[in-house]
Amino acid sequence: MSSLHIWVDADACPKVIKAILFRAAERVKLPLTLVANSKMQHPKSSYIDSVIVQAGADVADAYIIDHCKPGDLAITADIPLAAGMIEKHAYALNPRGEMYTIENVRSALSMRDFMEKLRGDGVMTGGPALFSQSDRQSFSNQLDRFLTRYLKEHV
Repeated sequence: MSSLHIWVDADACPKVIKAILFRAAERVKLPLTLVANSKMQHPKSSYIDSVIVQAGADVADAYIIDHCKPGDLAITADIPLAAGMIEKHAYALNPRGEMYTIENVRSALSMRDFMEKLRGDGVMTGGPALFSQSDRQSFSNQLDRFLTRYLKEHV
């Protein structure tokens, strides 16, 4: 049996989500790796580590995709990274609690491309909504469901 590895696209991941992930990694005794272009604080644990990658667009994403294996989980709001995980038969979960699928990744990529075109044409599109308590709860619930299913299938 190969063990699930949790990969965190850590530069943009909210601290509250990282705290939830640290507790989960300890609770279920699964490896978790923070991938970022700067040093990330994390609890001292045999299950939690971090990797510092060079600064640059998509460097952390490429690292995660290169090092993940089928069945692993990435925590990311980055749509291309989520798509790469799915292509490798792995999973991706948004910090707001949305589990990515083939269908919603395709839709999100299309929307992302459309919004980039609008911004390129000078249209002000705004940014994402502020991270809320309900986002945190939704993430926590979705992570628990995922880990419960994983443990039932592999333990």
